[in-house]
Amino acid sequence: MRCPFCGHDDTQVKDSRPTEDNSAIRRRRFCPNCGARFTTFERIQLRELTVIKKNGQREPFDRDKLARSMFTALKKRPVESERIERVINGIVRRLESSGESEIPAASIGELVMEALANLDQVAYVRFASVYRNFRETKDFEEFIGKLGDVND
Repeated sequence: MRCPFCGHDDTQVKDSRPTEDNSAIRRRRFCPNCGARFTTFERIQLRELTVIKKNGQREPFDRDKLARSMFTALKKRPVESERIERVINGIVRRLESSGESEIPAASIGELVMEALANLDQVAYVRFASVYRNFRETKDFEEFIGKLGDVND
């Protein structure tokens, strides 16, 4: 592993342990060249996934992009980051174990919507407003009205 500080090619692993949910290995590393310490995470990847966008364009699946969108929707909401990580890991596992290597972006969006609906209603509405492309306040009213019907 290359040192992110000085670029030295050979760093040493000082400590390895699984993350709390056993979805990754956390490694503490040391650079013998500059003395810097840093942490890396290794995740198991069952298969290469490709996302098929609405316009037909294909791009590699990016777990970090999924995480950013969920953390953005959940910003300043009372949901622990460990819980969010578990949900993200669950979504990725579902995608990887689906048997498909090409996943429509809409399928990923629906999985995120389902997860956010169970985590936090405000984050669910935030994500839906972008995902479903709300343009006016009446779009919010209709969506929240349907949400109220489901919860009654």
